[in-house]
Amino acid sequence: MAVTARLGAVVACVVLAAVAVAPRPAAGILDPVDFLALQAVRRSLDDMPGSAFFDGWDFTADPCGFPGVFCDGDRVAGLALGDPRAGSPGLTGRLDAALGRLSALTELSLVPGRVEGELPASLASCSNLRFLAVSKNLLSGQIPDGLSALSNLRTLDASFNQISGAIPPSVAALPSITNLILCHNQLTGGVPSFPDSSPLLRLDLKHNALSGGVPALPAGLQYLSLSANKLSGTVDQVLPRLARLNFLDLSVNQLEGPIPASVFALPLSVLQLQRNFFAGPVQPSGDVTIPVVDLSYNRFWGQLSPLLAGVGQLYLNNNRFSGEVPARLVQELVGSGGLQVLYLQHNFLTGIEISPSSSLPSTVSLCLMYNCMVPPVYAPCPIKARSQNTRPADQCPERRG
Repeated sequence: MAVTARLGAVVACVVLAAVAVAPRPAAGILDPVDFLALQAVRRSLDDMPGSAFFDGWDFTADPCGFPGVFCDGDRVAGLALGDPRAGSPGLTGRLDAALGRLSALTELSLVPGRVEGELPASLASCSNLRFLAVSKNLLSGQIPDGLSALSNLRTLDASFNQISGAIPPSVAALPSITNLILCHNQLTGGVPSFPDSSPLLRLDLKHNALSGGVPALPAGLQYLSLSANKLSGTVDQVLPRLARLNFLDLSVNQLEGPIPASVFALPLSVLQLQRNFFAGPVQPSGDVTIPVVDLSYNRFWGQLSPLLAGVGQLYLNNNRFSGEVPARLVQELVGSGGLQVLYLQHNFLTGIEISPSSSLPSTVSLCLMYNCMVPPVYAPCPIKARSQNTRPADQCPERRG
C-alpha cells in the first residue's frame, strides 16, 4: 500500500512537470470569430492595380502577421487596410459588415482608394473603437446613427467621400470625440450642436452643403473650418468664447453681421472670412499678429486700422473701406517688416503715403487698383483685379467734391 502511494505521488509529479514544460499556445492563434471576420473583409476588398497589400494575407498562416493586422493576444485590436506608403494605390470593393464582429478593435483605417458603399452600421458593435479613418474613397450613404454607441471614439475622419444626409446629433454628442473631420462630402442639414462638456478640438466640415446658422461650439475647440457651405446668420456671439482657436475658416458662405474685436486677439495662425456678407468696421483692440488674415469680398467699411500692420498676409480687397491707408501699414510693407502681402483693391480708399519713386521689395505684394485714387506706385496685381486703375469719379464722394 505504501509503495503504491509513493508510486502515485511520483506519477503525479511527472504529470505536473510535463504540464509545466509543455509549450504554451502561440499568442498568434486568433480567436475564431476574428479569423472568420478577417476572411469576410478580405473577400469584400481587392488591391487596385499596382497594389500588393493583400499578397501577404495567406490564411494558412497566422493572421496576426498579416500586413495591417495588429493583435492583442488572440484578438484583432487594430486594422489598417491598404499600403500606407505615400503614392501607393489603394483598395477597391466594399467595407464588409463583418468588421463589426471584431469586437476588440480599437483602430480602423483605410488608405485612399476606390472603396464604395456605405460605412457599415455594424461598427457600432466595436465598443472599444477609438480611431476611425476612411478618407479619400468613394463611400456613400449616410453616417450610421448607431455610431453613437462608440463612447470611446476620439477621431472620426470620413473626409473626401460622397457621404450624404445630415450629421447625426448623436455623433456630435459622443463623449470622447476630439476630431470630427467630414469635409469634402455631400452633407446637408445644419452644423450639429455639441454639449458644453464635449472634448472636441478639431471640427472640419468644409465643402459640403450645410445650411442654417453656426451654433454654440465647445470652448476648447482649436481648429474650425466650415468654409464652402451655405451657412447664414451671424457669428458675433459664437466666436468670442472660442478662446483657444488657432485656425478659423468660415469663407465662402452667406454669413453676415459684424466681426467682434476679440477675434483678432485669438491665437490664430489663419483667419479666413472671405466671400461672405460680413459688414461693419474692422476695429481690433490691440496689435494683430495673425500670419494670414483674409477679409476680402465682404461689406466691411470705415477706416483701415493701423493695428493690422503686424499681419503677414493681409487681404482686404473688394470691401467698402475708405479714407487713407495708414502710414504704419506702408512702413511695414516698404521697410521689409512682417507685412508681405497687402491687397486693398476694389475699395474706396482716397490716398496712401508712399513716394512714386519708391521701389517695393521683391518679396512683397501691394495692390491698390480701383480705389478713389490713382495708385502712386506700380505694383502687379492679381489678374482678377482687372485693369482699371481708379474708380469713376461718380463713385467717389470726395473726388466729386
